[in-house]
Amino acid sequence: MSKPKLAAATSTAVLAMIMLLLGVGLGYMLSSQANAGGAKTVTVTITGTDFIVSELSGSIVIDGSSTVYPITEVVAEAFMNEYPDVRVTVGISGTGGGFKRFIKGETDINDASRQIEPSEVERAQKNGVEWIEIPIGIDGLSVVVNNDNDWVDCFTIAELKLIWEPKSGVRKWSDIRPEWPDVEIKLYGPGPDSGTFDFFTEHVVGESGASRTDYVASEDDNVLVAGVEAEKYALAYFGYAYYAIAKDRIRAVPINAGEGCIEPTDENIRTFKYPLSRPLFIYVNKQKFEEKPELRRFVEFYLENAPQLVPMVGYTPFPESYYKRALAFLKAGLHDDLLKLTRLE
Repeated sequence: MSKPKLAAATSTAVLAMIMLLLGVGLGYMLSSQANAGGAKTVTVTITGTDFIVSELSGSIVIDGSSTVYPITEVVAEAFMNEYPDVRVTVGISGTGGGFKRFIKGETDINDASRQIEPSEVERAQKNGVEWIEIPIGIDGLSVVVNNDNDWVDCFTIAELKLIWEPKSGVRKWSDIRPEWPDVEIKLYGPGPDSGTFDFFTEHVVGESGASRTDYVASEDDNVLVAGVEAEKYALAYFGYAYYAIAKDRIRAVPINAGEGCIEPTDENIRTFKYPLSRPLFIYVNKQKFEEKPELRRFVEFYLENAPQLVPMVGYTPFPESYYKRALAFLKAGLHDDLLKLTRLE
């Protein structure tokens, strides 16, 4: 028997009601049962034809990057509004902290502000965990100062390295440039479990994980924002979205990597002209993606709505064509080619 699928149970009910109102004289019967994948199968029979509709239920566990968190949080909220029987929890333990759980199979998705590292790949393989790597937006990692800071107009990469490298001799602003205040710098930054920490140390200091340790570290970027806002002589770095929501209270400093002082604007981030631009990712447990219909639908929903939701929380989306292609590739099982798609524009 042919069993065409409708988008929602209400669509089937409406179809049946229209038929009845038109006097077609069709009867219908509604029944449901849960399946092993966590979805409820609702069968509506109209004169011998069954219309199969899935009502999603279950849970999705997400952890990882504080940078990616705002995007995933707003996606999760929108998803649960549409699918109220699915519970989505989103944690913030940092990219590295999230990968520690993900490669053990404890979570469905890991938010990541960097790619998975070789040591993490090795442990995941030992645990039999496979994944799908999906780029979901672009961040311009921002270096910020207090609004009352009227002496810094630009940082060079060399100056940032001087400040943040291990055993740095920089203690005062005047240690960077002699004309700057002879006052101690108050440093704030992400902790070592953060993908932002890994990216910054690799691209600024020159070695991933290499950093001075005498600074206020937190995996919660809101703590870093508050520190800079409260302290005139503070300096911090974190994801652009956290700067975007506080840009009236703190100031982002342009960065010079040899091509002049470049601000973290949407256009500069989208084109990767801003020196600290980087892609953001979600890593999806492949086996769970194949077994859990609620997880599969969530990931599809993520890509369908990312063009609108990514900028809503302050980040820069890829071109809309990327998300359409990525969704098509995902549905076709071409998981290994998603990152390549971001470079086609």
